[in-house]
Amino acid sequence: MGYTKIMYLGIDIGGTKTLAATLTNEGVITESVKFPTPKDYAEFKKQLKETLKGFKHQEFKACGVGLPVTEFDRKRGVAIVFGNLPWQMVPIQKDIEKIVDCPVAINNDAKLAALSEAMLLKQYSKVLYVTISTGIGTALVVDRVIDDNVGDAGGATMLLDFKGKPTPWEKFASGRAIVERYGRFAEDIPKGDPVWPIMVQDWTRGFLQLTAMLQPDVIVIGGSVGAYFDKYGKLLAAALKKHETPLMTIPPIIQAQRPNECVVYGAYDYAVQKFKDV
Repeated sequence: MGYTKIMYLGIDIGGTKTLAATLTNEGVITESVKFPTPKDYAEFKKQLKETLKGFKHQEFKACGVGLPVTEFDRKRGVAIVFGNLPWQMVPIQKDIEKIVDCPVAINNDAKLAALSEAMLLKQYSKVLYVTISTGIGTALVVDRVIDDNVGDAGGATMLLDFKGKPTPWEKFASGRAIVERYGRFAEDIPKGDPVWPIMVQDWTRGFLQLTAMLQPDVIVIGGSVGAYFDKYGKLLAAALKKHETPLMTIPPIIQAQRPNECVVYGAYDYAVQKFKDV
């Protein structure tokens, strides 16, 4: 099977793994490779370059990249602070452009995941995406365009009361928090376990704040904990519905349709939007 003439490259850089994929002009993945994300930035660049050499297709119209950044200078393409990587102040846009030899569009990984899901939910104008994994990321997409005014730090800077103290939401409601609090991963906690109603209570407070501020038409949950939506989804929807008022409608809350590859697809969508006229 041959390849179309126009191809894109999508890269999802995570705190533990990096996923790189080639996509057709129509957004179909043709090849993908995953490798552990090195903690050393120089080693990461070397590993990425070697990995991309293995792809059959080597020429791309553009490349989209998702980063787990909490602070990002979009004008200069400099990643200032990462949530789960020790990299700081890295000129990642220029560095990746040198490796892939094509225009590069970079954004926060949660925002690209949100864009990917929003492209599948064209019946909704405002899509709020919340990824619950090691941390908690948030993003808003309006009419299939990322709203960069919604901060990159997500649940890291959203303060809620926890045991009488203002605490970042992700400190007590993320996947990492579940392991720290209960000694089990989400995948190991069965449906009906008493852990889920407790977590739903903690998630509800954050989702209510986001709903009140952003007034989304739909909420999409992704990430490693999002993959187990069937274990708590109905509980969460019911808990949120109890707080609905005439001034605050609780939107549908659903699971991400492509939880494992949504950032790569979003990277493709973002690159297409940024470089459609190139």
